[in-house]
Amino acid sequence: MTTSGLIVMLLSVGTVTVLFGWCIYKVLTTPNETEKVHGVEFHTPDMDADS
Repeated sequence: MTTSGLIVMLLSVGTVTVLFGWCIYKVLTTPNETEKVHGVEFHTPDMDADS
């Protein structure tokens, strides 16, 4: 592998690693984020028949 190829590979892998780490950090440290998470409630016609 040439020197320029090694540099490009290291920059690419480093960028993806830093981005992944930043995303994990943001997910774990954002306060009150659980209050904004909403579940999806499916309502299908056969649910009316069961009740």
